[in-house]
Amino acid sequence: MWALIKDNKIEEIIRFPKTMIIDDVTHSRKIFTAWTAAEKKAVGILPVTPGTKLDDKYYISNNETYAIASDGNSVVGTITKAKNKSLTDTNEVNEDGSKLLDEKGNQVVTPGLRTIAKQKAATTAHGMLSRFSWLIERKITADVAIPSEVTDFMASVRTAHKSICDEIDACNSMTKFVAAHTDEYNEDNTLKTIAKVNDWPDDYDIKSYYR
Repeated sequence: MWALIKDNKIEEIIRFPKTMIIDDVTHSRKIFTAWTAAEKKAVGILPVTPGTKLDDKYYISNNETYAIASDGNSVVGTITKAKNKSLTDTNEVNEDGSKLLDEKGNQVVTPGLRTIAKQKAATTAHGMLSRFSWLIERKITADVAIPSEVTDFMASVRTAHKSICDEIDACNSMTKFVAAHTDEYNEDNTLKTIAKVNDWPDDYDIKSYYR
């Protein structure tokens, strides 16, 4: 990505090589790959360093802005936060401020991050437990006992699900919510601390019962 500079101002952000007319001279798109940085700078083209993107799971960003670097050799992009995404559910309204209703007359609600996170936890727990449905059916239809290691694991999944949902409900700020979703790593990239919402029981010893 490059920027066209005129009179020390950014005229255009160029995202892909293209034919350019600069000071009434037509330049082939090949200048972006064939010319040196100094040659491009001489006609007013500087490389652009994109801004660091914010995590769109948590934040809504402003449009990226650009500024010429202090050394005059590049353009630097900056992405700032417009606002946090809502942790809580939002009751949607019409332009006149009245309740926005669905086709059955119910309030339209946009789920907040906490609701979405708890839905994800419920889906994860269901997926972990549903693999043992055949054992439950066998118990009901043939009265064959469910192995204790399986019932213990299922109980630990339910406990973990409640603990995770309680943690999510306790997140009254975006800082806490992000922390609850962020694993910590050591300098050698090995896992140091697992995020609370990822802290599910280990299924290594009961995989043989999966169906």
